[in-house]
Amino acid sequence: MTNELAQVVFEVMPQFEGFVYPNEASPHPLWGVLIVLYPYITGLVAGAFIMASLVRVFDVKPLEPVYRLSLLTALAFLLCATLPLLFHLGHPERCFAIMMTPHFSSPMAMFGFVYAWYLMAVLLLELWFDYRQDFVEWSKTETGWRGIVYRAFTLGVTDESDAAVKLDLKAGRFLSIIGIPSAFLLHGYVGFIFGSIKANPWWGNVLMPIIFILSAIVSGIALCVFNYMVLTWVRRRTVEMRCLDTMGMFLFYALVFDAAVEALDWIHRVYLAEEGFQVMQYMAREKLFYTLSIGQALIGTLLPLLILGALQLWRKRVPELIRRRLYFGSAVMILIGVLAMRWNVVIGGQLFSKSLRGVMGYKLEFAGVEGWFMGLVLLALPFVILVVLVKLFLSERLPTSGHVPHRSSVPAKAG
Repeated sequence: MTNELAQVVFEVMPQFEGFVYPNEASPHPLWGVLIVLYPYITGLVAGAFIMASLVRVFDVKPLEPVYRLSLLTALAFLLCATLPLLFHLGHPERCFAIMMTPHFSSPMAMFGFVYAWYLMAVLLLELWFDYRQDFVEWSKTETGWRGIVYRAFTLGVTDESDAAVKLDLKAGRFLSIIGIPSAFLLHGYVGFIFGSIKANPWWGNVLMPIIFILSAIVSGIALCVFNYMVLTWVRRRTVEMRCLDTMGMFLFYALVFDAAVEALDWIHRVYLAEEGFQVMQYMAREKLFYTLSIGQALIGTLLPLLILGALQLWRKRVPELIRRRLYFGSAVMILIGVLAMRWNVVIGGQLFSKSLRGVMGYKLEFAGVEGWFMGLVLLALPFVILVVLVKLFLSERLPTSGHVPHRSSVPAKAG
């Protein structure tokens, strides 16, 4: 054995336990933390849009203060949804291949079209119809670079008649109705990709798309709760408890459905106990104990369920300050739990061998494209973009018109 071959064996083999096939002896999983962030960010987009649709489509009046904030949150995260894939690709210019040479039988290749449809034809158009009248008024009152930006966003349409405003409302509601199944399609196809891989017992499950969609709704609502409370704290305003209680109610119901489906998934796996069940048990007990049992099950599901459930039963008995803190803590725990769930699916599904008798170790590095620092940067970037969008479109110094509904984007000052 040459020195070079001995070095390769020394670097590769200690990361495995049990029997693995020779072609699986790679130093690390092919999909790292960037592929974990990709379904996580797209899920936040879908959930935030569903939150906004509760106001526009289902006319949930108490949620009006977070309507525009939810839309801007969806836009900020959607603009960054493809960045993890582009960084993982290594050559970002290759991304145009899926547009130039479409492959309609590949769900991964179809992502470019689904993303373009959701961004251009749904979310941006809905935002434009909702803000068009404000753009016209802001372009008249604002000067400097802000006035230039608002005049550009009007796209030359300055009609403020009642007929034009009614058309804006009808078009916005129509786009919201279309956007609900589009949001499901945007994130559900990610679960479809994993669920269609029958060779991997961790992924090959027909419930995987449903689990991804439900967890996306839960995480998106939790993100809206988080952003709303942070925004009111930064602006030193008082949280509208009716709005927060309603968000907490929807968050609780969504979490119940999500937890029930995931529990059904595990009960089904335990009952069948197929050939890959033993390695999945080992992964849950050893390799993924902290992210699955602690992060996903305890922190991300059980504790928020108990807290939000207790608030639904005894909400009037709990002081407002305590309720706000409990809602905020539950939202943070859910965001952590859904991120742990994405980690368990993407990383956990790659840690065991196709022989089902060996497992791989994985250590998250600090630097590099697949390091946790780059992941932290990509996860923080949507929040930076959201701050800019809030400054431009939810600024306290901007006047708002009285024709278009859902104007209470920021709660009023405390009396």
